[in-house]
Amino acid sequence: MMLILAVKSVRHRPGRFLATLLAAFLGAAVVMVFGSLDDTAARPGIDPVSADSLSTTASIVGGYGSLLVFCAIASTLTVNVRQRSAELELLRRSGATPAQLTRMVVGEAVTVALAGGLLAIGPAMAAGRALLGVFQDGGQVTHGVAYSFGPVALLSGIGTTLLAAAGAAFLAVRRATRPAPATGRARTVLGAAALAAGAGSVLSTYAFAATDEWLMAAPAYGAILLSVGCALLAPPLLGRLLRRLPLDGASGWLAVRNVRRRADQLAGILSSLVLFTAVATVTLSLQAVETRAVEASGAVRSVDARTLQNVNLTVVGIVVAFVCVMLVNSLYAATSYRGREFGQQRLAGGTPGQVLTTVAAESLIVTAAGVLLGSLTALAGIIPFTMVRAGGLLPDASLGIWPAVVAVAAAATLGTSLLTARRVVRTPMVRAVAAA
Repeated sequence: MMLILAVKSVRHRPGRFLATLLAAFLGAAVVMVFGSLDDTAARPGIDPVSADSLSTTASIVGGYGSLLVFCAIASTLTVNVRQRSAELELLRRSGATPAQLTRMVVGEAVTVALAGGLLAIGPAMAAGRALLGVFQDGGQVTHGVAYSFGPVALLSGIGTTLLAAAGAAFLAVRRATRPAPATGRARTVLGAAALAAGAGSVLSTYAFAATDEWLMAAPAYGAILLSVGCALLAPPLLGRLLRRLPLDGASGWLAVRNVRRRADQLAGILSSLVLFTAVATVTLSLQAVETRAVEASGAVRSVDARTLQNVNLTVVGIVVAFVCVMLVNSLYAATSYRGREFGQQRLAGGTPGQVLTTVAAESLIVTAAGVLLGSLTALAGIIPFTMVRAGGLLPDASLGIWPAVVAVAAAATLGTSLLTARRVVRTPMVRAVAAA
């Protein structure tokens, strides 16, 4: 019964699930693109060097892609479930059990994810063929290798997307129905474990030699794990930062109060900012240091080194795309949901300009916190790698990377928040309060 209700819910209200559909579409496309590299590497007659380059890229980026698919779908479903709390409560009071509500939400998510996966097949085939051409032009794969889109790409793309949607929906409903302390304890334990694993991976950088081709892996993975730990511990960390934040004026005071009150709701946005800043900064900076060191030595880069560079750049591109989708979806949903709050502020005497100023201050606080935590975790991976590879403390070859990353993060956060708030504020205050 609940599965039938889920299908009807998706069919009659498709706009509500547009963000989840977009996340599923992009996630399935990414996983299929790199799964097709495994299909291509398994073709008969392919040379070992080409097969190794394709398999290495598929395994590394495919793992990143699967993780990002889950994070992107989880962020959109969490916001969706939170906004439907009144609807879910009404169903529960009408006799629906928690298990039935879970089946309904999971059924909705799986239905949307299946549609996104099927829509992604065509674009994934075109993108995979283009990516193979890039590898062939770079010398990692011989030009005689033909592209193949087979069962690995299809099953991994659709299977990963469906599993991510089902798991994310289950966790979203569980988070909405379970008491906050239980969820907080689990997040704290996982965050502490990620920080410990990240610190160990970063410190293991000093065990490598400067010429090891996989030297970059330890600090990069360590910084990413540290950023995941900070992302999981985002609400308490944000609370501590707010206690030390001096903001004067009515808008500043209200912004700090709103952010403190909505710390749990802003955790997804803050997590996206931390991951984006850390992954983009550490990956691009390490690659810049490596490129500068190779050019200074006059050595010719091996096929593995060129493959690793392509993987790093591809990972950054995927992270940027997914995090931007997560940020825009989460910020749009969270800001548009505050129509009643904005209407009440205006009825109390606030002007539209003051409301927008408060939203801008809130966005600046969240952006500053995310950039700060992401930059610190990225620095934890950059310093050991630079000391081992180049003999210095901070890289000179990547001075422009961090400002560019911060600019993209700030533009996505501030732009989405202000544009959405401006559209919401245009609604007459009485109508906004009455409609909500």
